[in-house]
Amino acid sequence: METERGNWTSMNPNGIRRNLATNDRPKRGVPEGLWRQCPQCKSTIFTKEAAARFNVCPECDYHFYLPAKERIQQLLDQDSFEEWFTELRPTDPLGFKDHREYSKRLISEQAKTGMHDAAVVGKGFIRGRPVVLGVTDFAFMAGSMGSVVGEKLTRAIEEAIRLKLPLIFVSGSGGGARMQEGILSLMQMAKVSAALARYDSAGGLYISILTNPTMGGVAASWAGLGDVILAEPGALIGFAGKRTIWNTVRLELPKGFQTSEFLLQHGLIDRIVPRKDLRTELARIVDYCERQRRRAPCSVDDHGNRTSEPFQLF
Repeated sequence: METERGNWTSMNPNGIRRNLATNDRPKRGVPEGLWRQCPQCKSTIFTKEAAARFNVCPECDYHFYLPAKERIQQLLDQDSFEEWFTELRPTDPLGFKDHREYSKRLISEQAKTGMHDAAVVGKGFIRGRPVVLGVTDFAFMAGSMGSVVGEKLTRAIEEAIRLKLPLIFVSGSGGGARMQEGILSLMQMAKVSAALARYDSAGGLYISILTNPTMGGVAASWAGLGDVILAEPGALIGFAGKRTIWNTVRLELPKGFQTSEFLLQHGLIDRIVPRKDLRTELARIVDYCERQRRRAPCSVDDHGNRTSEPFQLF
């Protein structure tokens, strides 16, 4: 039978009418990505609400992964970032293959992330202050440091020396050195560290920001060499993971071991800064060091010869 609205109805065995047009319509599901679960407090949160807080849980302040592009937008003044060395591309110098060829893995990672490799470097402004910024992104092969990552960071340091600008590196590297590039990857630890030593000798200010995770060869080299080392709350920071340490030396680790809170308590980092406050904190540190540079006196002997150098920021 047909109703006045034109929808077909039928009578089931219990004498209850049902609307065929309505009941036969496929049910609408919840759009993918609308909600996410916080791994810390287990709350189901609205994705857009977390995104509005720079990917921080509104219930417990857990800091989710933040892509390099969004990290740059969060830290720098709007439209102030000038990316450098975009022509650098990773290769497969060893012809490495495990269960998949490294060359094909690179193509897949580039398609997935839209990045050429795990590092982005360039120049920008933080509340009007010019800085050189480098960011490693966990999404690209766990942010591991291959030849291109090391080369980009080294060139960024050299540009910071040339331009006499503060240097800020943000680590999101959970993979350490990239095993698919063998010794060429391990060499990047020494190369970037040597460049940082030259930068320090030139009087530069280097701020290292450790995010979740910062592990392996990255934690053992440039991420731990900052004049000021900041970390996000709850970040995993260390060389080898808990399971690796247990399997190697059968050592039970203290509770909270390798978290930013544990490392702050034991003196490895200088301060834990929530993501929403990072930009302001960075501007404050740069301003403070600049003021100290202007005020620092030189020590001289009785003959007027300088016996010590003043605090330097170039």
